[in-house]
Amino acid sequence: MQHALELIGRGADEILKRDELEARLKLGRPLRIKAGFDPTAPDLHLGHTVLLNKLRQFQDLGHQVIFLIGDFTGMIGDPTGKNVTRKPLTREDVLANAQTYADQVFKVLDKERTEVRFNSEWFGRMTAADMIRLAAQHTVARMLERDDFAKRHKAQQSIAIHEFLYPLVQGYDSVALECDVELGGTDQKFNLLMGRGLQESHGQPPQIVLTMPLLEGLDGVQKMSKSLGNYIGINEPAIDIVTKTMKIDDVLMWRWIELLSFEIGSQEVETLKQDIASGALNPRDLKMRLARELAARFQGAEAADQAVAGWNAAVRGEGDVATLPLNDVPVPAEGLRIAALLTAAGLTPSNSEANRKLKEGAVRVDGAVVDDAQHLYVPGYEGVLAVGKRTFARVRLVAA
Repeated sequence: MQHALELIGRGADEILKRDELEARLKLGRPLRIKAGFDPTAPDLHLGHTVLLNKLRQFQDLGHQVIFLIGDFTGMIGDPTGKNVTRKPLTREDVLANAQTYADQVFKVLDKERTEVRFNSEWFGRMTAADMIRLAAQHTVARMLERDDFAKRHKAQQSIAIHEFLYPLVQGYDSVALECDVELGGTDQKFNLLMGRGLQESHGQPPQIVLTMPLLEGLDGVQKMSKSLGNYIGINEPAIDIVTKTMKIDDVLMWRWIELLSFEIGSQEVETLKQDIASGALNPRDLKMRLARELAARFQGAEAADQAVAGWNAAVRGEGDVATLPLNDVPVPAEGLRIAALLTAAGLTPSNSEANRKLKEGAVRVDGAVVDDAQHLYVPGYEGVLAVGKRTFARVRLVAA
């Protein structure tokens, strides 16, 4: 019991109610654990896996996980954190994204112990009268207690009626699935508690609510988001997972270990912190351990080992750069100067940024600092371009 509670609580922001969770664990039966995902984008990133990791931990403890795809709620549009009405998805978009989700989640979850459900199963059968009865179970005043609704109302920004339905619909999912526990981000607390209330009104024991923090992205400040460009996608190549993870700062490293690592336990973390403080361990080596674990989870052990070897060759000069993946970069027959080439290879966002790095002496070609900015690189060249210490690519130039 103590082990289970420690594992479930690791990284969690809040458990409501912990005593109820302990009581249900004592029942000795597999609990039904739910997390819902609206298929609003086709690809998952590490931020999404914070919830998936917690679901996997419940599976490892012998419980039944329900991965709920909100194909019905996705057509409403989750208003959480939004200051404008969210554009609903088409049915076609929802189904396409849902299939992509299903293809990705089993890189974390145990397929044999995962129940994949779609909430259109029950909402598709609901009549207008059923929906009115559901809406009657909450008041507008209660809805306006929700932070994002309250802010929009105070700022006289419009709130569409259907947005009020979203928390009710999400809450009713827990009734339909008879959940024991529901997981969600800290921004979902209102919706998760809605599930507790609706279960009670339907004569069910109210679910335990477990909220997980929102994972900070590569910048260490804002939550991981594709729109902010501070993310690592779980379908990215192993070398990109390793390279990006190695760029996070040492403070963020501990946060990622707590929320993302299966291999580094809480007790070991304390020992590792002492080792780093005493100088017995380089933070870079621990970061690489995390990077390899993540790359192996999503792309396999062999690809992860190759990515680690490639990173060491490119950054530390240890090993053969041939272990790096080779990327074809189209260039004109007359070639490109280094600034334009760095931009074409995706190593700098613009030629002006590339030129700034050149002036700083931060650009290397095949390990040598570039001192001739006018040299033309033509189709047929193959080698390693690097900007700074940790941005690099092995490229082969081909005729455009």
